[in-house]
Amino acid sequence: MAYEPPTHRVERSLRAITGARIVAGVDEVGRGAWAGPVTVCAAVTGLRRPPEGLTDSKLLTPARRVALAEVLGGWVTSHALGHASPQEIDALGMTAALRLAAVRALEALPERPDAVILDGKHDYLGAPWQVRTVIKGDLSCVAVAAASVIAKVHRDAMLAELGREHPAFGFDSNAGYPSPVHRAALEEQGPTAHHRLSWAYLDQLPRWRHLKLPPHREAPGRESLEDAGQLGFF
Repeated sequence: MAYEPPTHRVERSLRAITGARIVAGVDEVGRGAWAGPVTVCAAVTGLRRPPEGLTDSKLLTPARRVALAEVLGGWVTSHALGHASPQEIDALGMTAALRLAAVRALEALPERPDAVILDGKHDYLGAPWQVRTVIKGDLSCVAVAAASVIAKVHRDAMLAELGREHPAFGFDSNAGYPSPVHRAALEEQGPTAHHRLSWAYLDQLPRWRHLKLPPHREAPGRESLEDAGQLGFF
C-alpha cells in the first residue's frame, strides 16, 4: 500500500510563525510494552529532501527500518535519544516518564531546538519547550518520521540484547511488548528486572501478583497514558 511521503509543511509553518531556527521532531517507542524502557528520539533535519521511503516506522518491515536508520544517521542534521527506565515509569507514571525521556533527548542535541514537533495530540513536554503537536506526525512530518525510525530501531536492538539474558521472553521478536511467548514466560518465570511492575498484566499472574507495585496516579483531569500499556493477551 502506497503512502504519501512526509513533508516539511509543519516545520515551515513553525519557522514562519515563531521565527524558530532549529526545529526538532520528537517521537517515542515502548509506551505500550510490558518490559524495557520508553525511548524518545529528537531529530533535527533542516529542510532537505528526505531519504526515499521515509515514513512512520510502524509501516516498515524490520529489515527496511534498520537499513533506513543507517541512512538517517548520516542524513539528519543531528539526533539524540533519551530513555526512561521501567523503574522510572513505575515511580513517575507514563506521562512524566515520557517527558523525562524526551527532555533527556532534547537536551542531548548539540543545539537546543527553538521549537518541537511532537507526535500525537497530547503535549507531554510543556513549558519551557515551544511545542506543536501533530496527530500522525510520524507519517506526515519529515523530522518526526526520522525520529520514529531511529527510536524504533535503537530500542529494538536494546531489547534484543536483553533477550540474550532472558531468551524465554522472546524480546528479540516482541521488543518487550505483549505476545503469547512473553506471556508464557511471565507465567513460568515471573517478571525480570526489566519489567514494569505497576502494570495490570501482573493482576493475571497469580504466582507473581504479590510483586505488583501501586500504579502511579495521574493528576486529576489529565489523560492517563498508562492505559495504553494495560491491554494484552490475558
